Amino acid sequence: MKKQSSFLIRRRDLLSLATVGTAAVAMGTALSESAVAFPSDAGGKRRPRYQANSDEVKNFYRVNRYPSK
Repeated sequence: MKKQSSFLIRRRDLLSLATVGTAAVAMGTALSESAVAFPSDAGGKRRPRYQANSDEVKNFYRVNRYPSK
């Protein structure tokens, strides 16, 4: 017959190991997100992107007009 190993893993130990692993992964992602540098051209993000009188907008509304009844 085979001998049973004396090493015993309980369900509670597996649950605590999974909890610690999940917390470690969460902390790792939180730390890596905070280390991301912001672009130096932050002023360019605040410029208005939508211009109502641009050719693209006029073309969009010209093409997508409902037919007159």
